[in-house]
Amino acid sequence: MVRGALRLVFGTATLVSGGWLMRALHGAPAALGAGPSIIRAVAEGSQHYRDGVFVNTDPASELRLSREEQRMIVRELLSAGSRSRAPGTIPVLAPDGLGDAPGPLAVSWCGHSTALVEIDGYRVLTDPIWSRRCSPSRTVGPERMHAVPTPLESLPALDAVVISHDHYDHLDIDTILALARTQRAPFFVPLGVGAHLRMWGVGEERIVELDWGQSGSVGDLTLVCTPARHFSGRFLTRNTTLWASWVLAGPSHRAYFAGDTGYTKSFAEIGANHGPFDLTLMPVGAYNTAWPDIHMKPEEAVRGHLDLTDSGPGLLVPIHWGTFRLAPHPWAEPIERLLAAADGAAVNVAVPKPGQRVNPATPAEFDPWWRV
Repeated sequence: MVRGALRLVFGTATLVSGGWLMRALHGAPAALGAGPSIIRAVAEGSQHYRDGVFVNTDPASELRLSREEQRMIVRELLSAGSRSRAPGTIPVLAPDGLGDAPGPLAVSWCGHSTALVEIDGYRVLTDPIWSRRCSPSRTVGPERMHAVPTPLESLPALDAVVISHDHYDHLDIDTILALARTQRAPFFVPLGVGAHLRMWGVGEERIVELDWGQSGSVGDLTLVCTPARHFSGRFLTRNTTLWASWVLAGPSHRAYFAGDTGYTKSFAEIGANHGPFDLTLMPVGAYNTAWPDIHMKPEEAVRGHLDLTDSGPGLLVPIHWGTFRLAPHPWAEPIERLLAAADGAAVNVAVPKPGQRVNPATPAEFDPWWRV
């Protein structure tokens, strides 16, 4: 029971069947998405699919905690006075330039792994989640620590929506349904994730479902599905859908969205094949010694950025931190560690407030806003 509660707090898809959880899930079965039998038809053709599951190119260890360690982490994450909670009000900005034409290269961080990327005149939204909780339940699960920067209906016309994998903090049913209703952009997803969207009523013509190494395009913007080191699943089964990072390659600029990943040798391969990148969006939060391979520590994010940019002048923007409490480390620790590592490696970093637009060509002055 504690193990299941821990996984739910982390925002992963592995849930237990305890009575309290079943009551919390009552009325929300649609959020679970498609079952393995429906997904299998798409997954079986992939070379990365073996014995009924997808596998990492770099092996990733299972979550292993003693019962006491599990209890300690759950208590920390549920405590009102937790160090993992922001000590003050998190500043939120309304994104700039939503009514303007998209620029050559810019990014507005909307919280967690959600970012609005402008690249060579296109707008791409990554892992959108506008819900209050990253959970199949509206009453149980990690809750936002700050408001969304702008109503979802206020977003400008998007050219693509990119999904990294099907965990609840990256694939949110209510946000997907709203985007399907208010936008015309296609959804670029890893293999198997399209089954969830089809079950939720998204038209087949709007789903571009890819394996690692495959690509699609919108105009002259190419989107390449690339490896990540993680796992997937929305209920009791794991790894029936693929997880991925994404390359956004325009005529003049290249951006990389890491999604959710541990450090992987694939960074260097992706950099060699598709880079160097002008912008990387790298996860820096929700790390712990108990799961060292599926989430990066901040220092590993810097190392991965260097792999992707061939130690060039690209800009690193941190994601996967500051919005949901998914690990017991102090709230601002990921950024403090990131900046220390980046300084030692001469890496350019920008840490936007939720909603703030960052333009690599005109970097903003240093503002340690996370020390609220």
